[in-house]
Amino acid sequence: QVQLVESGGGLVQAGGSLRLSCAASGRTVSNNVMAWFRQARGKEREFVAAVSKSGVRTYYTDSVKGRFTISRDNAKNTVNLQMNSLKPEDTAVYYCNALSEYGSRVGLFDAWGQGTQVTVSS
Repeated sequence: QVQLVESGGGLVQAGGSLRLSCAASGRTVSNNVMAWFRQARGKEREFVAAVSKSGVRTYYTDSVKGRFTISRDNAKNTVNLQMNSLKPEDTAVYYCNALSEYGSRVGLFDAWGQGTQVTVSS
C-alpha cells in the first residue's frame, strides 16, 4: 500500500510563495496521474492541480491557474506544487493523491496523508 507524506507548508504573507512536496513510499506512483487537493476549515476537500504520468500535461482548478505549478520527479517518486502570488483564500491543508485517470478530480487512494498546512495572512 502506498504511503503519501506531504511537506513544505507554512505561514506566508499574501503575495508570497511556497513549494510543497509529496513523497510516496511503498510502491512507485510513476504509473499514476497525481494530484494535489486542499481542504479549508469547514469546507470539503477540493481538487487543485494534476499532472500526467510523464509530467508533460497538467491541469488546474480555475482559482489557481497562472499562480500554481504542479510537477513530478518519477525517479524520486515525488510530486511538487509551486505556489506563487498566494492569497488568503489559499489557506488550507494540502494533500496529494493519485487520480484514476487524466481529467479526473477525485482521489484514487483511500488512504490520504496527513497533509501540510498552508496559511496565508493578509
